[in-house]
Amino acid sequence: MQETVVTVEGRFTHHHPAERGTVTLAVGFEGPGRDDVVRRTTQAHARLVEQVRALHDPSAGPVTWWSSQRLSVWGQRPWNNQGKQLAMVHHASVQLEVKFSDLARLADWVEQVAALDGVTVHGVRWALTEVTRRRLVVDARERAVADAVARARVYAGALGLSDVRAVALAEPGMLGDQSRPVPAEAGIAMARGAAKEADGGGLELKPEDITVESTVHARFAAS
Repeated sequence: MQETVVTVEGRFTHHHPAERGTVTLAVGFEGPGRDDVVRRTTQAHARLVEQVRALHDPSAGPVTWWSSQRLSVWGQRPWNNQGKQLAMVHHASVQLEVKFSDLARLADWVEQVAALDGVTVHGVRWALTEVTRRRLVVDARERAVADAVARARVYAGALGLSDVRAVALAEPGMLGDQSRPVPAEAGIAMARGAAKEADGGGLELKPEDITVESTVHARFAAS
């Protein structure tokens, strides 16, 4: 009996609560005096670093990692609405990144430092631990293959065929079928989160679940 080729796409997606949050913030000031701006920025930065160091413990947290960029200093002469160039304004800024394993402590710390003079919180990146991410990627790939097999059996059954044999399995785009856009690479982890004002006026951090997904393309011979 002549075999019928069945080509399918298998997919599986995990949604897992975020386990890490990395806060990105900057501390900086501006003013007419360069030395004063630099002094205020370095002092405020030193106070933040002191807080972070007190929380830092790579194994136990709540801060598992942090980094600080070098101080940036620059000046510019702004223009007023009459087209006149004004006196020099000096700027100084330092960016800081702090990774938390305790997301409740992260929210408390962000709320505290966001109220400090000269501090701007740019946002939070949500993530999984590397151990969890690897486990979910492997599991998602296995389940995507199982999904492909199940789809092929359904299609074969609809044609009155019962024997289904795999002949090719690949990540998206590697079977040579370019009739439609190639999906995201199998096993990519994506993170999204949001920060908003709580009803009581405080900062409420609600990270969305981390999405770990896998997609495979498979070809089967059915008879």
